Amino acid sequence: MSTPKKVVPLRRVGTHGPDVSVLSLGSWHTYDRMAFEDSVAMVRHAVDLGINLFDVGVYGFPGHPPVFTDVLFSAIVRAAGISRDEYLLSAKLWLEPYPEMSLREQLEKALFRVGTDRADLVILGDIRRDDLDLNQLAVDLAELEVDGIIGCWGVNNWSATAIKTIRDHALQAGSPGPQIAQLKYSPCRRSIPDGAPFAQVFAEGITMQASDILEGGILAGNKKPGREIGRDPGGVREKIVEAADGIAAVAAELEVTPAQLCVAFTLTHPSVSTVLFGATKMQQLVDNVNALELVERVGAERLRELLAPFWVDADVVNPEGP
Repeated sequence: MSTPKKVVPLRRVGTHGPDVSVLSLGSWHTYDRMAFEDSVAMVRHAVDLGINLFDVGVYGFPGHPPVFTDVLFSAIVRAAGISRDEYLLSAKLWLEPYPEMSLREQLEKALFRVGTDRADLVILGDIRRDDLDLNQLAVDLAELEVDGIIGCWGVNNWSATAIKTIRDHALQAGSPGPQIAQLKYSPCRRSIPDGAPFAQVFAEGITMQASDILEGGILAGNKKPGREIGRDPGGVREKIVEAADGIAAVAAELEVTPAQLCVAFTLTHPSVSTVLFGATKMQQLVDNVNALELVERVGAERLRELLAPFWVDADVVNPEGP
């Protein structure tokens, strides 16, 4: 079987980050829900299509059943014959145990589980506490950058103010600061990425990784997901369920799947460097990659017009962010 043509283009992360594929593959409870041989085939195909960024986090929590999706990823790339220089690893760092557990200790454990000695990108988890020392956090991240354990770093669902604050501390510590903001973004959740506060963040060179683009599968047609999905800022999930039918109707008119349409929408944001999605089937991967053709065929402006009626968190969620 011939190797497919690389069709997924690259965009730069921030001002100091690597060139990453505009589509990136996540691992939140994905590989541990797949047959191993299927996951190997899917990841191999993703790399062959040009996807080079893989978000691989440690998603187990005390008191919950253990998960091994990150450990499986290390076996998947070996079985697929993918060398370390063929992909970029994005790892998650959680702020709940910090600083009692240092970033270095947490990262070393995560890298051990995934079978490598460095992360090209790390994403800091949500801020869910009031006593976080952003200055010390920036200093610790700068040390990891100097040591070469991480290439660059970003944040997940932080407010625009918190991003600007840690960026100032990071510059003082000799680091270029956060390069990417991972934000919930979909035709339904737009208030934060499309708002004025984050327009200023993006103007400073920080780019966006669009995440939770299908609302846990709801916008792809699965209105009652049987697994854990992300938080619901603004309490608008029921409205998103209602909007799913309208989005599906637009997709049908364009002769694409609802998932393809949502992926295509997120690619229209001018500050997006990569769109993160999970897949547990080869067809999901192929469909999402085909969203690139949809953007080219319909055009960014028209796609945004078609999906404007489904923006449900307008005037509900503060565009400043959490």
